[in-house]
Amino acid sequence: MAGPIYPWRGDNAYTLLIDGTAFMPRMLQRMAAAQQAIDLELYLVNSGESSAEVIRVLVAAAGRGVQVRCLLDGFGSAQLSSREREQLNNAGVQLRFYNPLRWLGGHGNFHRDHRKLLLVDTHRAFVGGAGLTDDFYKPEQLQSHWHEVMLEVQGPVVADWQNLFERQWRISGRRLRWQPPRLKKVRVPAPPLSGEQNGYGRVSYTDASEHREIMQALLAAISRSERRLWLATPYFLPSWPVRRALKRASRRGVDVRLLLCGSITDNPAVRYAGQRFYRGLLKTGVRIFEYQPRFLHLKMVLADDWVSIGSCNFDHWNMHWNLEANQQALDASLTTAVIASFNQDFAQSQEWTYAEWLRLPLWHRAKISLWAQLNRLVMLWFNIRR
Repeated sequence: MAGPIYPWRGDNAYTLLIDGTAFMPRMLQRMAAAQQAIDLELYLVNSGESSAEVIRVLVAAAGRGVQVRCLLDGFGSAQLSSREREQLNNAGVQLRFYNPLRWLGGHGNFHRDHRKLLLVDTHRAFVGGAGLTDDFYKPEQLQSHWHEVMLEVQGPVVADWQNLFERQWRISGRRLRWQPPRLKKVRVPAPPLSGEQNGYGRVSYTDASEHREIMQALLAAISRSERRLWLATPYFLPSWPVRRALKRASRRGVDVRLLLCGSITDNPAVRYAGQRFYRGLLKTGVRIFEYQPRFLHLKMVLADDWVSIGSCNFDHWNMHWNLEANQQALDASLTTAVIASFNQDFAQSQEWTYAEWLRLPLWHRAKISLWAQLNRLVMLWFNIRR
């Protein structure tokens, strides 16, 4: 059964938290102060200093009577130790795993819960792309290895985040049978009119087996953009409709910029496969920046004043297999913070030019060609549509 389409809601407040050294202490503080409930939904969870700190807070919360529920992906949490799982269970934390791996699970094993969501006392949410690993945050570490953002949210839209979590919690723990995605378009609510854009927000999500509303919302935002379209993603394998929309926006005079991974990445193959799209995009005026200092893992979009932050990488693999969720927002203070974040990252990036792409050495072109061809074969094998 298809899920709901969430509306725009006003009177929300947002705080952009950049990197684990900013968002993790805030999240720990909110959980430590919880009085009623803590709900946590994560994909990547590994045992380490970061997980030990969070587990300590969750166990303490459960001990004082707070309802604590953790929904973890069955594959992404594979490196969470049995000792820590037992520690959570013994403390009264409700622990469930989404789509546990099976030896004969076939394609169903690729269907993953990639969302990252923390809810505290049903009136505060944290949304973004961070997992629970030492790459995102390590106590006493001055800078995290992975560059990421989380968004703290308060207001009426948190009720929709709670609803999304409850829907997923009810079906968690089941072993899923894979079914071909049923491509279905839905009506995406239009954003508020200009001049009425402070404190607005809506929950946008995708369920690969039901609908891809989050992609429709992105394409709509690109098509109506007039001044700027800035997009950050660590894995740049965009579908043809996204590439076409970016090119069209650039041709009509929109400032289109992509913030992507540099040589520091956890998946070099994907980086090279994605670089095959650079030539066509650069030729139409799209500006491409590769972030240099660290692994860029954040997923953030700014279309004029419209902001989208969350777990979705907007690539064909995510759209085909994963559960994703983003916070869309129209809020002046958040837009200002997002612009500042992008500008700081652009300043620490290497910008590609069309001339530089044409001068690429043969060994680099060979890597692009090899990984691009393998990517095409993967798409054909899994029947992933363009």
